[in-house]
Order: sequence, then C-alpha cells, then structure tokens
Amino acid sequence: MPDKQKLSGLIDIGANLAHDSFDADRDKVLERARRAGVEKIVITGASEYGSEQALALAKTSPQLFATAGVHPHDASQFSENTLAHLAKLAADKKTVAMGECGLDFYRDFSPRPQQEHCLAKQLELACKIGKPVFLHQRDAHDRFIKILEPFLKDLNKVVVHCFTGEQDELDACLELGCYIGITGWICDERRGRHLLESVPTIPADRLMIETDAPYLLPRNLNPKPKSRRNEPCYLPAVVEKIAEATGKPVTQIAEETTKTAKAFFGI
Repeated sequence: MPDKQKLSGLIDIGANLAHDSFDADRDKVLERARRAGVEKIVITGASEYGSEQALALAKTSPQLFATAGVHPHDASQFSENTLAHLAKLAADKKTVAMGECGLDFYRDFSPRPQQEHCLAKQLELACKIGKPVFLHQRDAHDRFIKILEPFLKDLNKVVVHCFTGEQDELDACLELGCYIGITGWICDERRGRHLLESVPTIPADRLMIETDAPYLLPRNLNPKPKSRRNEPCYLPAVVEKIAEATGKPVTQIAEETTKTAKAFFGI
C-alpha cells in the first residue's frame, strides 16, 4: 500500500467485503484497512442474498455500513418479493443507501428490459424510504439517464459509483446533481487515462472514493502485491492518483472526500 504519506479518516464508499474471496481472512483485511487510514467502509449489496450478507457483516463493527440492492447482472432474479425484502433491509440503520442498482449493457447478464425494470422499481423504493442511491452504469449511459432523471426530484441523493465514462457522460451526471465515485480505474494507465483529465472537473463536494474490492486493484501500487485481490487498504492509492490529477495535496483530497461521504451517507 502507499506509504508516501500517512492518511487517516478515509471512507471507502464501495467494497464487496461479503465476497467469498474474503472469507478466509476478513478480520485481517479490516485490520489492514484500519492501519492504512480507512476509517469507515460501506459494504456493497449487489443481490438479495448479498444485501443480507452485507448488512449482517456491517452489524459486526462500527467501522462498517451496508447498501441494499440488486445489481443489473441479477435483474432477471428480481421480483416483488425481492423488492419487499430490500425494503426491510433498507429500514435498518446500518443500511445507508439503496443499491447497487443500475444498467450494464456491457455484460448483458440479464436482458435489458429486465435491467431497466429492476432499476426503476429500486428507484421508486428509494424515493419512498428517503435513503441515498448507489448506482451502476456501464455502456448504457443514455438509457440510464432517461430512467434516472424523472426520479431525481424525489430522491435523496445519488452517486454514480465506479465512474469510468468520458467527459460528456460526467458532465451529464454532474448536471443532474449526481455524486461521483472514483476507483482504482483512475490508476490504470491504459484504461483510466481519460479520468486524469476529467476528475478535476468534479466539484469537491460531489467526489467520493472507493476500492470496489476485490476488483480493480490499483496499478500504481509499489511494491506490487502478490495477490490480484483488491482490498480497502489500497484506497490511499486512489487518493494519490486523484491528488496527482487535480494538483491538490493528498491530505486535502482525503479530507474533502471524507467530508463528502459523511454528508452523503449520514455516517
């Protein structure tokens, strides 16, 4: 993990800590995160069962929180019973947002009409319960915006997590008032170079950071870890890359993103 400057108080707004890759050493993962300065972690719920697991895990530590939602990959399994279950999970004080929900036309693991229905129903629920929304979008920008826009007047707040789009997509999201989550994608000199130019255009009060662990291991880690599994302890690498892109001190990025995340999630 980066050791150039010790950071503290960081908030990882999206980590899949209920993933089975963490089953053998989850306590050690959390301890490494604390030592790296990650103060709080929001565990992503990406399916009905996964949201149950995320909440159960969040209840084990004051450091942890959860979201409750169905990812577009699992949209074909979505039902009215699923929605009722999500509503129950979302009522818990440790559940700080609805989601992960959205559209993914890159993988198309669920038919697109089912993805769109699943997203709309979760946005309706979020309007009713008044909690923020944790959104996913990949290769579906136009449909994503068209479905999201009518709900915005009744939604609490929304974050487009793991943002990887081009400047025009970022501008559209910002114009609608969306918050933006940046991951280790920005650390990828092959795929994330465009983010170095667009991240400075994100207002400080709408920028948050995340690992999306165990995915998207930052490529700027030095030394390189032996495992390809990403962890919350690598969040400082994302901070450092954003600082490089914006010309701000790493401590300022850390403070600003933490302040924004605390206000967004109420934690």
